[in-house]
Amino acid sequence: MPYPQLRLNAGALENNIRVMASWCREHQVDLAPHVKTTMSAPIISRQVAAGAVGVTVATVDQVAAALGWGHQHVLIANEVVDRDGLTRIRIWLDDDSAREIRCFVDSEAGINAAAQVFTADGGVPLEVMLDVGTPGGRTGVRTLQEAVRLAGLVRAAAGLRLVGVAGYEGVVPNSRAEDTVTAVDRHCRLVRQVFLEVAPFFETSAPVYSMGGSAFPDRVVEFLPDAGQVPGTRRILRSGCYVTHDHGTYAGVSPVLGLMPALTIRAVVLSTPEEGIAVVGAGKRDLPYDAGLPVVLAVQTADGAPRDGATAVVRNLYDHHAVLTGVTGLDVTDLVDFGISHPCSAFDRWPEYVVTDGDGRDIDVWQTDFHRSGITRR
Repeated sequence: MPYPQLRLNAGALENNIRVMASWCREHQVDLAPHVKTTMSAPIISRQVAAGAVGVTVATVDQVAAALGWGHQHVLIANEVVDRDGLTRIRIWLDDDSAREIRCFVDSEAGINAAAQVFTADGGVPLEVMLDVGTPGGRTGVRTLQEAVRLAGLVRAAAGLRLVGVAGYEGVVPNSRAEDTVTAVDRHCRLVRQVFLEVAPFFETSAPVYSMGGSAFPDRVVEFLPDAGQVPGTRRILRSGCYVTHDHGTYAGVSPVLGLMPALTIRAVVLSTPEEGIAVVGAGKRDLPYDAGLPVVLAVQTADGAPRDGATAVVRNLYDHHAVLTGVTGLDVTDLVDFGISHPCSAFDRWPEYVVTDGDGRDIDVWQTDFHRSGITRR
């Protein structure tokens, strides 16, 4: 493949899948990984093969992709309130009764929108989960009182079924600072309290208690409802970033021991216009930068010989260029491997990427599917 390249270490990937599956078993939680991180079928199939109980997505189009890959248990960790999206979900459920497609609700208006599509006409009901949010954060109810009120509205809607409660503890700075952990714990307590209070409204024998779990899974498991408090409870994490880990955000905050960075981006040195400066042919279109600039990991010549003494730091990114400073030992045509932060902002830039073995040898090319519907849009 031409440069720049997104490169995935298959050995590190398999390690991370194995490590997280083991961590979940140890802490008695199930995993439905959030596949928006990669949207890549070969990776997701390996996660499911290792014991994932389903997949999590963020949009209705991502549901279509997951169904197209053959996954039948799909959680939309988001509200769906538009008639087109709700209608597509109804069609998919009516087409195959074995499918399980669930979404979040956090408002009376959203419940009413869903009830207009999922009516009391004998069709398959829509299973929904109450979304609990954080002040100043994203979606989700902010108070216990509002959660209980909405639970009653779902119960009264003939075409809807309340099957659980979900929270997301990650809308905080990804750090282990005391005030951050305190905020995470506060949210986890509220989600558990909501789950216990609305339990009488559940219309399932296996109610779901679900949290994000990428950055703070250790805090999440501290506040899980006890197995006996609500009979049949399924405790599910939606962690996604663990699968490739990173060299930045999650490397600094994840408590799951044994995870390894699996992603790098390789690009060519195009120019050395001044002493101590090099310009590399990869920029904002290629490298994630929302959670920190990439870091230089290694340099080699165009022929693959390592440049062990080379040094450089990324100063800034343009659309298709990275400017490196503090440069020693780099020449034009050299290849630079970058480590990245936040894998969710890496894969979406690449329709295909190189898979390598543990020694960095190219062994395959895999694809992502961020922009196709996966199966027929109906």
